[in-house]
Amino acid sequence: MGVKSWRVTSIVLGALNLVLVVLGGVLVAIAFPGCDQNKVLPIAMVSMLAALKLGTMVKLGIAQEATAKTITDSPAEADALDAVIRHDRRVKYKTWLWWSRFAMLVTILQILGAFYLMFNVARDASQDDQCFVGLAASSSPWKRRVMILFISTACCIAVVQCFTGSDVLKWRFFYATQDDAWKAHYQEVFDYGIREALCCLGRAEYLTVLEDDEVYSVAKLLGDLVAYRASGTGHLELLTGLALLQKHGQSSKSYECFVEAPVEHLQMAAAFHKFAEAAYTGPLLDFGRNPFVFPCAWLHRQGILTPWTRNRRPTLDGDNWWRGHAAAFLKFVNLPPEALRRGRVCQKKCEAAYFVVVLHHLRTVVIAIRGTETPEDLITDGLGRECPLSEMDLDGLINSSYIHPSVKQRVESSFPHYGHSGIIEAARDLYAQIEGCPREECQSGGFLSSLLGAGCECEGYTIRIVGHSLGGAISAVLGIRLYRQFPNLHVYSYGPLPCVDSVVAEACSDFVTSIIHDNEFSTRLSVGSILRLRAAAITALSEHTKTDTALIFRLANQFLYASNVCRMPVESEDSTKYSSGKSTESKDQDREISFCHKIDKRQHLVDIEDSNFVNPFAGGLNQPDDPVSQFMETVSRSENGSPTDPAEMFLPGVLIHIVPQQQNLNIPLWKSWRVQEQTQKYKAFLVDREDLKDIVVSPNMFFDHLPWRCSSAMRKVLEAKNVIGSLDASQIV
Repeated sequence: MGVKSWRVTSIVLGALNLVLVVLGGVLVAIAFPGCDQNKVLPIAMVSMLAALKLGTMVKLGIAQEATAKTITDSPAEADALDAVIRHDRRVKYKTWLWWSRFAMLVTILQILGAFYLMFNVARDASQDDQCFVGLAASSSPWKRRVMILFISTACCIAVVQCFTGSDVLKWRFFYATQDDAWKAHYQEVFDYGIREALCCLGRAEYLTVLEDDEVYSVAKLLGDLVAYRASGTGHLELLTGLALLQKHGQSSKSYECFVEAPVEHLQMAAAFHKFAEAAYTGPLLDFGRNPFVFPCAWLHRQGILTPWTRNRRPTLDGDNWWRGHAAAFLKFVNLPPEALRRGRVCQKKCEAAYFVVVLHHLRTVVIAIRGTETPEDLITDGLGRECPLSEMDLDGLINSSYIHPSVKQRVESSFPHYGHSGIIEAARDLYAQIEGCPREECQSGGFLSSLLGAGCECEGYTIRIVGHSLGGAISAVLGIRLYRQFPNLHVYSYGPLPCVDSVVAEACSDFVTSIIHDNEFSTRLSVGSILRLRAAAITALSEHTKTDTALIFRLANQFLYASNVCRMPVESEDSTKYSSGKSTESKDQDREISFCHKIDKRQHLVDIEDSNFVNPFAGGLNQPDDPVSQFMETVSRSENGSPTDPAEMFLPGVLIHIVPQQQNLNIPLWKSWRVQEQTQKYKAFLVDREDLKDIVVSPNMFFDHLPWRCSSAMRKVLEAKNVIGSLDASQIV
């Protein structure tokens, strides 16, 4: 370990701890003959903790250096890692993380030791004890100085270590500006962090996995998203840009040119929303609605207070012994036990929890798919990279006789198509659960065919597939596959994730309806939208009058470097295989107005009246060497589509955007949230999927995603139109 690799704070803390050890030894030697052993204990304890801290820093530095070398000495491409290198890297990172945590523990002990020392000094001084008071009042000036310096150093270390991290060496000394090295570093950090979190939640098997599984795929994606560290940019600097983006906000969008959503669509969506909400049979739903008494509410909904009804409840795959999840679902939708025919609660990776309900009085079979509630669901969400869609995945669009020929031709001529990998895998698994093996592998139908086939119990019934959030996206993909076999099918997705490309998203508009509530983040969450949000952060920084110019240039240089690395000609392939898949989309994308082109124009506008405003980019924006200008051009080019860019994901089907209407209420701030929730009015519009590509940074972006808020908004839209929210059988049929 060279001196240049050490952090300045580590050198300062190391020197202070060394001084503390020396001063403590001197004080113990001076005070011990004339002081009681218990009086000397605080000094000895603080000194020993300082010595332990020095030893920990040395071991941590060695572990950190070994960890960094596993990155720099490994192949640049993660795909080239063999099992031995992968195992060695994980072992080194595990060692470093455990030493980091031990260093944090020692830091906490040092802070407590400083408080203990000050407490003893103050107590002995109030009692005129001759030990500490005698040293302080000693006729020898050097003894008094040693005593004061020891106490001051102990307190200084306690304060300084509250604002410094546990790392001893500078990661930048090893990684410099190597984008791949930073990505690999954060991939390992996220990988081990996610596995530890899963272990704490009872999934200990993830800690022993050595091969590249779904956790590593999620960690790899997260590592790619924080690779801006290669420029020297900190996480807080990027968060500053996001905060500015939220502070300045976005001008209220006018919906005058949009068509209001048909009442029939909203009626059906509102009627079946309760099934999507009921699929959350765990404590998450009750925690959100009853944050103070949620354990009681959840246990009541689980039917634990009525165990004598256990045998009457249906058995679900993965349910608890008292069949509580079945009871919770049935209680929420107010249905008898015989209505619930099949379901699964406990799932593994890329598996969805679902419930199949038969409503004879409505002649409808409802398939409700749960959204994100378990750690496995979070992993499915995180598998956001695109994966190719097979012809079986698009069976309902390619082989259905109810799809318009022009739509079929567009889908078939634009292969390959892509989808969200985690959602696609979950939808494939769910299809196997409810309909069995593919048609070319077996002649007999699956569970749905046994319900809806000719001469079966539910012959002629309609199918409604519903889901919220992750469940909504899985519902749409499942519906696309089932539509050929069951043309009387319709999907209602509430707050779904973008999960398919634009061609597939448009092709399924006849039988898929997606409901978006205001600014909810999930409907805009994709790899592409996160990258654009990162670009918007630097734009917000550049428009801020007091932002440090050097900070913005560092961010721009980093993003520009990362973009250039991604676009390097690694291999020369025949682009014709992409032409069919991109030709149709490129026409639509050419009509887009680039977000970054808008920013470029706005940056030339300088307020003449404000003499203090100095825009560092307005004058030289068109210079070829300006990193901000080059970065904006790079982002603009990326929107036109490149084979190296992640495929853009879109919301499927017809999109209904429910937005609140602005109100001028002169009410106190502390009352505004409750009053607005009660008096807020909403309208629903049909919108284009291109308008929902980018994440909107707003205070309500997470709260808008709550399922009951979407339900409330739909009811208020229907009430404003004098339409009863709860539909009877004739209206649904």
